[in-house]
Amino acid sequence: MKRTSAKKSTPVQKRTATEETTTAAGSSTGAAVARKSAKKPSATAKKPPAPAKSPSAPVKKSAPPKKVATAPKKAAAAVKGVAPAQTVAARPPKGESRTALVRRARRINRELAEVYPYAHPELDFENPFQLVVATVLSAQTTDLRVNQTTPALFAKYPTPEDLAAANPEEVEEILRPCGFFRAKTKSVIGLSKALVADFGGEVPGRLEDLVKLPGVGRKTAFVVLGNAFGRPGITVDTHFQRLVRRWQWTDETDPDKIEAAVGALFPKGDWTDLSHHVIWHGRRICHARKPACGACPVAPLCPAYGEGETDPEKAKKLLKYEKGGFPGQRLNPPQAYLDAGGRPAPPLGAG
Repeated sequence: MKRTSAKKSTPVQKRTATEETTTAAGSSTGAAVARKSAKKPSATAKKPPAPAKSPSAPVKKSAPPKKVATAPKKAAAAVKGVAPAQTVAARPPKGESRTALVRRARRINRELAEVYPYAHPELDFENPFQLVVATVLSAQTTDLRVNQTTPALFAKYPTPEDLAAANPEEVEEILRPCGFFRAKTKSVIGLSKALVADFGGEVPGRLEDLVKLPGVGRKTAFVVLGNAFGRPGITVDTHFQRLVRRWQWTDETDPDKIEAAVGALFPKGDWTDLSHHVIWHGRRICHARKPACGACPVAPLCPAYGEGETDPEKAKKLLKYEKGGFPGQRLNPPQAYLDAGGRPAPPLGAG
């Protein structure tokens, strides 16, 4: 043990030997080292105290950290008036696989089906002719306004033959509340004439025939096929376009391409009900300007969570139609909607 201690020198001893060697090298070298050391301030030298701040000088406060938006695990409770107890961070589907996208999209549809089991087309109609005319009239206006206008139209012109022979000026006067009444008058009279001339006064049940009618595009055709003939179709209206892009089901902007992209995510038999669920959700909760994120049943699955109001109590005040206590779009809604607490819309001029 003693020999080991003798051989090993401490760090202090090594530094001392070095200093002795430097001194023996000559006075000129030592003087140079001394001059260099004199120029450098000592590491242990105390810094002069900082000048005291003036009492009138404003004190800068550090900005509070941003709150991260969190989505409720099951926000359906918020729709019913109960705030969710737990929250989880919303996860944008970056790098989401095709399989994961299909699963998430179908789960959103299942969740919406639980919230809106009574979803239905919100245009009043009693037959395919009334539905195709009402759908053409719904362009650039609300279904409610159409429903308030069509009773007078169908009372005076109940069949395609009647409307085909109508005086355009009289039809324009009836359709004036719908907006763009001259163009719409031309369309509904034109499609009535086409129905009489080409289809014996009956609305055809095929897509390729429907789109030949004046004013009828794919959107209108799928509304008629799905709701008057029970044939699956996707209705890509403004609500549908907005929501499927918020959910990142597709980034397409062309309605036909949106239809194709979304249709590929679901079985064909789900298309009509899917359209109703998405459109209803867009009208009632996921609004264009102020989405009620805090009352959304699919918030944990939504990449856009946080764009709207996330506080459950404040979000409930943004709800529309039956969940907010307001009447829906139809004057004569199905019984299932009324049983669920929905209210029929007032007729034109009421209230």
